[in-house]
Amino acid sequence: MTIQYRQNKRKTGTKYEKYASEYLKTRGYKILELNYRCHAGEIDIIADYEGCLVFCEVKYRYRKNTALEAVDERKQIKISRTALYYLTEKHIVNKECRFDVIGIEDKRINHIENAFEARF
Repeated sequence: MTIQYRQNKRKTGTKYEKYASEYLKTRGYKILELNYRCHAGEIDIIADYEGCLVFCEVKYRYRKNTALEAVDERKQIKISRTALYYLTEKHIVNKECRFDVIGIEDKRINHIENAFEARF
């Protein structure tokens, strides 16, 4: 993978993560973090929705029906561990949490709330 390709991929990812965060804002979500990173991994969007902490993975694909399939078991485990690190770092306890996935294909958004349970 060339450096140019990775830069373009990151640029595209950032564009669609912002698009997804704007979508969530219009639905009443309060965006807390974009591209939260730690040694455990990365979470695209962390938001609060009616008192629930939402960890959201955003996937963009130019073909149909592939964005949501990209959040496989391995990715779910990585997101879960990163979420646990976030909760620990921010000293958050006894808070309802969920994991959402937003698939973007062209400009169509498919938002799956509670897409998976925490996995370790």
